[in-house]
Amino acid sequence: MVRLVIASIVGGVIVFGWGAAAHMALPLGKAGWASLPDDTRLIESLKQAAPNSGMFMIPARDFEKVYTAEEEASLMAKYKQGPFAIVAYTAEGIDPMSPRNFVTEFLSGVLAAGVAALALSMVTASYLKRAGVVALFALFAWLSQSVSYWNWYRFPTDYIVAEGITEVVGWLLAGLALAKIVPVPRVSQSPV
Repeated sequence: MVRLVIASIVGGVIVFGWGAAAHMALPLGKAGWASLPDDTRLIESLKQAAPNSGMFMIPARDFEKVYTAEEEASLMAKYKQGPFAIVAYTAEGIDPMSPRNFVTEFLSGVLAAGVAALALSMVTASYLKRAGVVALFALFAWLSQSVSYWNWYRFPTDYIVAEGITEVVGWLLAGLALAKIVPVPRVSQSPV
């Protein structure tokens, strides 16, 4: 149990450190992002249109409403005409580099490393294969979540690819440490 806790912390530190390097020292953190030439008008419009925090789709869709065929067709026409946007909106503003953000990011990495360490405690394989299993967890998560965001919500391809690289490389590095720390389970020779 102690080794799983140690592996969780070490894995969390590695993923947090790699994430910081990938976002600050490499171009991965900038991939897919763009700046608006004049965001002042948009900010003022958002303050009026969305007084409360939430996640919004533009054109707006009321997920509580049952649309008639005509209303659905009109909405689909708006989507096809464009523009289309998904907005994660915080009305009261944020501190983008708050201690809370860093602590939450670190703790999520520690918890994820704990899950990976627990899984590795059940895997009987070579060191590199066990490290690869952790990288495969990251690839699985990226394919099941991020690629869906790219597909359905049109997240930029550059952003999604950079996220995949960041996650898989980070968890491969963590996996190299986890595979060293977490013992290989003993295989019992019980009769079948």
